[in-house]
Amino acid sequence: MTNSDINRLKDKAFQVFGIFCTFIGLVVLAIFLIDIVAEGITRINWDFLTSLPSRRASRAGILTAWAGTLWILVLTTLIAFPLGVGAGIYLEEYGRKNRLANFLEINIANLAGVPSIIYGLLGLEIFGRQMRLGGSLLAGALTLSLLILPIIIVTTREAVKAVPRSIRDGSYALGASKWQTIWHQVLPASFGGILTGIILALSRAVGEAAPLIVIGALAYVPFTPSSPLDEFTVLPIQIFNWTSRPQEEFLTNAAAAIIVLLVITFLLNGIAVYLRNKQQKKIRW
Repeated sequence: MTNSDINRLKDKAFQVFGIFCTFIGLVVLAIFLIDIVAEGITRINWDFLTSLPSRRASRAGILTAWAGTLWILVLTTLIAFPLGVGAGIYLEEYGRKNRLANFLEINIANLAGVPSIIYGLLGLEIFGRQMRLGGSLLAGALTLSLLILPIIIVTTREAVKAVPRSIRDGSYALGASKWQTIWHQVLPASFGGILTGIILALSRAVGEAAPLIVIGALAYVPFTPSSPLDEFTVLPIQIFNWTSRPQEEFLTNAAAAIIVLLVITFLLNGIAVYLRNKQQKKIRW
């Protein structure tokens, strides 16, 4: 057997191994989804979505949880979007390429892998205690903004970097300034990739419970929040609370809440894919 035959055999073996691993992952995911849907789908109704939490499983709902999740999602977007995109554009377009820039780039990338509970401890000290925001929605949104900022910065830089240099050169040749080039040429061309990164980062934030528990988010909130300074709960915390109960009925409620959270996450991911594909069709380089 020649070396060429051995290499082809190795290539085929690796291909089969990759397909097998993918199949195992899909089977495990399918089993998980089927089990959750089978257990919780019958519990989802209008009363479940619009009822307050209760000590009785049959009367408990997720109104305060999904309302808090919506508040957190909106506030986190308003905070993280301008900061992350602005920082990414500055580092890519204005920042000098030196040792400090390399140091910042490496550490920003590393921050994306820091456990979320570390951000919870940081948010507890800075936002909860130093800024005296306590366990409010604003403290939770600021904490989750710190969590997803590295992701947004990295994706923004990559999206901006993907814009061909010829686009910038053509704009400069026509007399445009650097900011005009960025605003009218670079940003429109890279906005699809930036938006995709933001939505995927928000999808991660929606599923976080640990940092919010650390800053003082409550497991039981008998009212819907009406301002950013109100106390709150979110769907992941409500699910954690129900799964810790010994009654079987609360496990059914938790499964139903998981389905709602999965729908929100899949919807955000679907929007990201749609916007990315739509933007790619518009741009022809």
